Amino acid sequence: MNGPHDLGGQMGFGAVSPEPDEPYFHADWEKRALGITLSCGAFGAWTIDESRHARESIPPATYLSASYYEIWIRALEVLLERHGFVSMAELATGRKLAEPATPKRVLTADLVGGVLAKGGPCDRPVDEPPRFVVGQDVRTKNFNPVTHTRLPRYARDKLGRIEAIQGSFVYPDDNAHGAGENPQWVYTVVFDGPEIWGEGSDPMLSVSIDAWESYLEPV
Repeated sequence: MNGPHDLGGQMGFGAVSPEPDEPYFHADWEKRALGITLSCGAFGAWTIDESRHARESIPPATYLSASYYEIWIRALEVLLERHGFVSMAELATGRKLAEPATPKRVLTADLVGGVLAKGGPCDRPVDEPPRFVVGQDVRTKNFNPVTHTRLPRYARDKLGRIEAIQGSFVYPDDNAHGAGENPQWVYTVVFDGPEIWGEGSDPMLSVSIDAWESYLEPV
């Protein structure tokens, strides 16, 4: 979907100013926010793609005024309520008012190290061979879905070239909405700077993205 999370190429937000020697956390509550989010994700009630969509669905004024981990917690509240683990009344009062849904699994302290080391691989086999080959010219599709997508606005309806075939992975546009994993081939597509940024851009600049096969059309 188009939303406040998709700022690539958008003007009016100032320069990106990396913080020298930035700490992992700026406050103790951010450590708790990360821990709570990972622990709740281990319930097995939603996918990483659904959680991403929950974050990008936060109203723009709220999203843009929130810090990184505030966004995580606001989205987590939506997911917990959606899947029956907490009610809005319980969030407002801070008290348990009814029996919650039962999680598929619980991440106990002794399991944390192994779970984090394992990660969440999303590569999946597909039966069909890749539709595109390295060096082939392609154009990204021009769409504006209200649902989740990993194709950013700045890279839509742009002419690029296949730079690499990365493998086959879960298709996030479906997986975010309970429509199944439906894996597809993923390609690295490289674009010239003027194709992305238009007249006056640095002709020596190039931009690469990883794009699922259904985002691409042959040229």
